[in-house]
Amino acid sequence: MTIAATRDDSGQGNAKPTPQESAVPDPGPTRAAGALLLAMLLLMIGSGLQGTLVGVRAELENFDTAWSGITMASYYAGFIVGARLAFTMLARVGHIRVFAALASTASTASLVHGVLIFPGVWVAARFLTGICMAGLYVVAESWLNDVATTETRGRIIAAYSFITMGGVSIGQFMLGLADPSAVTLFIVTSALVSMSLVPIALSTTSAPPVEEPEPMPLRQLIATIPSGVISMFCVGASVGLMMGLGPLYAARQGLTNSQISIFLSAAVVGSLFFQYPVGILSDRLPRRGMMATMFVAASALAFILRTVNPSSTMATALMLLLGGMAYPLYSLTIAFTNDWVTRSQMIGTSTMLIRINGAGALIGPLIGTAAFVTVGIDAYFPLIGLTYAVGAIYLLWRILVKDAVPVERQRSWVPLPSRGTPVIAALSRHRRQRR
Repeated sequence: MTIAATRDDSGQGNAKPTPQESAVPDPGPTRAAGALLLAMLLLMIGSGLQGTLVGVRAELENFDTAWSGITMASYYAGFIVGARLAFTMLARVGHIRVFAALASTASTASLVHGVLIFPGVWVAARFLTGICMAGLYVVAESWLNDVATTETRGRIIAAYSFITMGGVSIGQFMLGLADPSAVTLFIVTSALVSMSLVPIALSTTSAPPVEEPEPMPLRQLIATIPSGVISMFCVGASVGLMMGLGPLYAARQGLTNSQISIFLSAAVVGSLFFQYPVGILSDRLPRRGMMATMFVAASALAFILRTVNPSSTMATALMLLLGGMAYPLYSLTIAFTNDWVTRSQMIGTSTMLIRINGAGALIGPLIGTAAFVTVGIDAYFPLIGLTYAVGAIYLLWRILVKDAVPVERQRSWVPLPSRGTPVIAALSRHRRQRR
């Protein structure tokens, strides 16, 4: 179903362009996509910085462990709400206005963290940030989907995946630029998010229509391919634990600000190195076996990290490997699940998997927070290892009792960012149809 296909970006229906608007030249898909990707780069740098900064600052302010965990988890709760809400807003007022409203709100939420240092306020602000970020993803991705052509679609997907993960990594490295106990870094975050408005506001491309995906009920997805459901939940829970509670763990281990940045960003950098090799192998080998192997490797790496000094070079190398196993599992799980559904069900399937991932990313930090309170901060890596172990055990059992899709029937893998939306799933679908 197409929503607001005839609505212009001002939300006033089929309004005719003014002479000035008609005189604006078409920038072409490459230049238009470049403006959108630049906006996403600025947005992701700000998001990466804020995600790390909130955890570190909560520790500096001596927030109770429970409040710290809830604060970090509330972002994922907001993300679940925001992706759905964005479609409704886009149908009413258009892409530019929605992007402007959400970016301004996210920018303000960052400043609230620096001004009102109260746990309850931070939970609300982090939840609001999650809503805004999910909506901003939907706006940018739907616009990319519109400007992409058959010739440029593959490059745009790859560039988008690289920018979203690379931007987060750059943002995490920026933690050492200023004292996290001051308001400076929150201002920097706010400025970066606000500046992401500039390429969007100056873009000369017309606003695209918004497509509502055909639904895939959870019960039907579980009945069709339970391995995809369990795997995606475990991926969400483990990454939510790793990145949501990572700043708190690193701060309590006595790492400096620069060491915290390196410790956390190593996992994201690892995903950039391993994403494409893993994807290429998954197109040539049984995909479920690849997933089981990566779950086992990630679990083993997490338990090994429990025995290593987190400030050491060895810990950085192991975190890089852990990220290389962890993050590509998101794209791999979507590709694996889509091997079992019809083409018309693929968008609805990806939509439900994204929600399952968000639920795992929300529940994982909450369980981790409870473990921190009862067991201690040393439960961090064992919990991550156990989460991956659950996924590995389930997949290995399914390999024994259920035949896999033959390799020649597997659909092509595409790199998806770990916080993708149904729109980027649609973008990848068109790339598969071209092959």
